[in-house]
This record gives sequence, C-alpha cells and structure tokens, in this order.
Amino acid sequence: MSASQSLGSFKRLGTGLSFVVFPLVFVFAFSVHPGLLHPHFLSPSELITRARGADLLQFGHALVTLDTALLIVVAVHFMKILDHGSSAWAGFFGAALAVLGSLSLAADKGALCLTMSSLDGLNDAEFSSMMPGLLAMFSKGGWLVLLWGVALLPIGFGIQALALLMSNRLPRWQSLLFLLGVLLIGTPDGVEVVNLTASVLLTVAFIPYGLRLIRSSGHHSSSYDR
Repeated sequence: MSASQSLGSFKRLGTGLSFVVFPLVFVFAFSVHPGLLHPHFLSPSELITRARGADLLQFGHALVTLDTALLIVVAVHFMKILDHGSSAWAGFFGAALAVLGSLSLAADKGALCLTMSSLDGLNDAEFSSMMPGLLAMFSKGGWLVLLWGVALLPIGFGIQALALLMSNRLPRWQSLLFLLGVLLIGTPDGVEVVNLTASVLLTVAFIPYGLRLIRSSGHHSSSYDR
C-alpha cells in the first residue's frame, strides 16, 4: 500500500470513528442531567444550582467539549460528499455554519459549565458571594453573548441534512433521522429528555454509516463516501 493509500485509509477510519463516537457522547452527556424525567425550562440561577457539585454532569460537559472536534469532522465529511451539482453550495454553507456552531459549543461548555467544577471546593457562604458574577455569566452578559452562536450548529447540520435528503447521497431513512435529530438537539436547558431523544436518533442514523466507513478503511476504493 502506498503512502497516499495508507493515509486515505487512516482518514476513513478516523472519520468512521467520529460518526460512531460523537452521537454516543451526546447520549451519555444528556442522560446524566439531573431532573431528566421532570423537564422544565431553567433560569440562569437554576442552571447554576444544578451544576454545583454535579461531578457526573461536569464530566459529561467535558466530554462534549472534546466531542466538538468530531462534529467538525462530520460537517467537513458531509461537505465533501455533497460537493456535486446543486447540493455543493448547501454542503459548503452548512459545513461553515456547523463549524462555527461547534466552536461556540466548545466555548459554551468551557465558559459556563467546566468553570463550575473549579468552584466545588468553596463553602456555601463563599459560593453565595459569587452568585452575582455567576448570574452575569449564565445570562451571557458582555462578550459571552457570542455563545448564542451555538444555534448555528443545528442550522448548519440541518442544511446539510436537507441537501443529503434531496440528493439521495445517504439512504433516505438516515437523512430523515439526521434532520429530525438536529432539529430537536437545540432544545433549551432543562428539557434534556428531548435532547437525549435527538441524540438517540442521531446514533441510529450515524453508527451504521460510521461502521461502513471503518470497514472501508481497509480498501483502496473511495466508494465509502457515497
């Protein structure tokens, strides 16, 4: 096998693993949210209270922060397989928005979620004295308003899902589950049971596709991306 063929196989393997791992991380992260079966929209103060001392929740958020790199791999892969005919622009713009949304998601988990773990050593009085600053953060004050860019993630993937559905570049059932999943994944905090359902839909759609890419990594053909 030549160096270029070896690199191509490695890329297919990595892309396939991304399709398998990223939705499973989402399933885990949403499943460990407290109050999962008692959904209601949460205020900033309720989000702060929920995150205090929630080690498993913070671990899930750490995994999601790392998972954003895999989201970028998925977005770029779909851009490549849509790079034919009228779907090419949809693939490109969808990928651009999804990448920006992935960066915002990583920033969101870092700024508003992982920082909470650093406060677990404070006693109640010390923690209460920090509440005004924490409320300003969780209300996305100042430049944290840029974290609303996370909405670009489902929009970008939604564009790609529609393009895949219309171009038949994926089996229709996978494209439909992909579209439905990304439409639900952006449900606001406190109703994570909906996000979990969306993650399961993405898992059902993407794991077979990812396994197909992994199997094809041992072949020289480029038919994996059809």
